Amino acid sequence: MNIAYVRISTVEQNESIQLEGLKKYDIDNWFSEKVSAKDTNRPELKRMIEFARKDDTIYIHSLDRLATSTKDLSGIVEQLQTKGIHLVSGKENIDTNTEAGKSMLTMIGVY
Repeated sequence: MNIAYVRISTVEQNESIQLEGLKKYDIDNWFSEKVSAKDTNRPELKRMIEFARKDDTIYIHSLDRLATSTKDLSGIVEQLQTKGIHLVSGKENIDTNTEAGKSMLTMIGVY
């Protein structure tokens, strides 16, 4: 299953760039929220991680939509990895379905 996660920090921001960028991935299920990424205590993020199953792929516009700290990003990626869920970030061109994608996350210290 292809799953998308879209996050904006404030209600004044617009998620249209993220939505448009993720359309090409034939998304089956969308999770969206308007909340700061100051921590990982976000309802839709938690719901998405609980919903996703082995071999699903989560698509995000960019890594900063998932987390703003390397520590938080690392924790989220570890949760996904433990469940066998793949991650694709369009802006950074990272796809953990590939060795190159795994290497990119390793280089930034989160895989």
